Amino acid sequence: MARRPRGYGLSAEISKKISDKYDVVIEREAREWIETLIGRPLSENGGDLGVDGMHAVLKDGVLLCQVMNCLQPGSVKKINETRMAFKQMENISNFLQAAEKYGCSKTDMFQTVDLYEKTNMVQVVNAIHALGRMAQKNGFDGPVLGPKESHQNKRDFSLETLRAGNSVIGLQAGSNKGASQSGMNLGKTRAILD
Repeated sequence: MARRPRGYGLSAEISKKISDKYDVVIEREAREWIETLIGRPLSENGGDLGVDGMHAVLKDGVLLCQVMNCLQPGSVKKINETRMAFKQMENISNFLQAAEKYGCSKTDMFQTVDLYEKTNMVQVVNAIHALGRMAQKNGFDGPVLGPKESHQNKRDFSLETLRAGNSVIGLQAGSNKGASQSGMNLGKTRAILD
């Protein structure tokens, strides 16, 4: 891992904001889902991992590739078990490509550096949740993570229904039920006479 200088000024504020968003409850849900999928615990004590523990478990990308292969067998063809940095980053990249092919939005995913250098573990955990939602949407019958994603509910209204709606003025459209501004004086002083 590259030695990054400690941030100062705006970059330090941004790093602090990102790290403050890390939620142990969301991490626990993601960890338990992964453990159920692969059939073994991620930590010896079974407790929350925290940012450092989650990073240590996921950093090489092997576990993420195994999760992807549980959801869609053969989606990650080669999982590198070596400790070389570029091979670990290749594992992470292979996972991200497989998740995108599985249906996850690119905006829900993270960048390789976010996980490998521990710059944005919040996004990594959120990406695992996005993968869990997509698994439900794709009909995976295993463990469930998070709420089910909504489906498009496209509606086609007839032309006469649309025209009937044009004659109704909603209160949000500026109707004031007949009130007017007559008698209002803005900018003038109020004269009080005895």
